[in-house]
Amino acid sequence: MFTGLIGQVGTIDDLERRDDGLSIRISCALHSYELGESIAVNGTCLTVKSFTEGYFDADASPETLDKTNLGDLKEGDRVHLERALALGDRLGGHLVTGHIDGVGALVSRAPEGDYVRASFEVPQRLAPFLAPKGSITVNGVSLTVNTVAGTRFDVMLVPFTLDETTFGDMANGARVNLEVDILAKYVASLMGRPGVDATEG
Repeated sequence: MFTGLIGQVGTIDDLERRDDGLSIRISCALHSYELGESIAVNGTCLTVKSFTEGYFDADASPETLDKTNLGDLKEGDRVHLERALALGDRLGGHLVTGHIDGVGALVSRAPEGDYVRASFEVPQRLAPFLAPKGSITVNGVSLTVNTVAGTRFDVMLVPFTLDETTFGDMANGARVNLEVDILAKYVASLMGRPGVDATEG
C-alpha cells in the first residue's frame, strides 16, 4: 500500500523494450533498497529487481504497459516515486494500492494566484467514482477533487505540489495514470455496480 505522497522525483536512465515488456532503470537518491520491494512509479506498483547506489531497475509487463502510461516513457523523463507504506507510518494522503484503474489526460490548466487549477479527463467507466472533495491519485499523487462535470474533474495544485512533482511543467494532453479511491470501488462492488475492470468506454 501507498499514500500518494511522493517521496522523490526520479529520472528514467535507461529503457529496454522487449517482446515480454519493458525493463526500466530509474536514477534517484532513494537508498537501502531490498530486492523485491515495491516502489510506485507514477503511481504504478513495480518490483525492484536489482539496484546499486543511485538507481534501481524494475520490469513492466505487457499488461502494465497496456493499462498505464509507462509505455510512453522516454529516457530523461522524470517520474514520481513512492516507497511502500510501512506499518506505523503517517497516512498523510489516502490509501493507494498502486494498481492503476485507467489512463486519463490533462485537458487544461490555469493559474489562480499562486495556485494552478488543473482539469483532467477520465475514461467514462471511471466517472462514477469521482466525487467533489473526494480523493484521487494522478500519476501517484494523492489529490483532492474540487469539482466534477461528467468525465472531467478539477484539482487545485498548491505551490509545494508544483515544486515537488512533475505537475509544474506538465503540458496539456499529457496522459496520466489514475487510481480512484479504493473505498469508492468497494461501495460500488457492494451495490452490484460494474467495477473499474470493465471494458473501457
